[in-house]
Amino acid sequence: MRFTVEESVFNKLEDVCFGVVVARGIDNVTKINKINEMLENSIKEINEKMRNEKIKEHPKIIPYRNAFARLGFNPNKFAPSVEALITRILKGGQMPSINNIVDLANAISIKYILPIGAHDIALAKDNIAVRFAVNGDTFIPFGAAEAESLEPGELVYASGSDIKTRRWIWRQSEQGKITEKSSHIFFPIDGFISENCDAVILARDELAEALRDLFNCDVKVGFVDRHNQSMSLD
Repeated sequence: MRFTVEESVFNKLEDVCFGVVVARGIDNVTKINKINEMLENSIKEINEKMRNEKIKEHPKIIPYRNAFARLGFNPNKFAPSVEALITRILKGGQMPSINNIVDLANAISIKYILPIGAHDIALAKDNIAVRFAVNGDTFIPFGAAEAESLEPGELVYASGSDIKTRRWIWRQSEQGKITEKSSHIFFPIDGFISENCDAVILARDELAEALRDLFNCDVKVGFVDRHNQSMSLD
């Protein structure tokens, strides 16, 4: 299986980049207290750093809001996932523990102010691609049973006709969500060469190290950009 970003995506977002982590052999059932500590620390730090700031105007959030605008998504209506996550925290919203992997991804996402996805590779029926939607693509929202159709032209994460994430990094679907049974997982970290590439690499490497240390699993890392548009997930 491969992860690919289609050329048309770079024509729209020329300096977009993706840090990639793939982990195989994860036990996502047994609770790991260290991950809870990491998440709590990230939440505490972001509250201290940003309590008096407007999240929409934060320099680490603006590049994603600008990208959404270029893609035709109103960022005030469809906030980038990392903005929505941090906004929830700053408003005092609860951050419930989901499972080890989701909590770990959230902890690092908050720490670096970067969007980090997590997809169960075992549930992918085809290669995973960042591309623009076409006729026949379908998306199942979290908690729903019925699929909804997409208008062609929306930037998505997809596996075949299954849409894993709508509006690029806005919202993930039921198709590939992480559960306690998930053991083979693909983590994309989305960023921009000109804005936060160094942070993407740091977050990627910290995530990879945590996975190795906490789960004793096989881990692979990679980097995808305009000059290297595809990599193996095997």
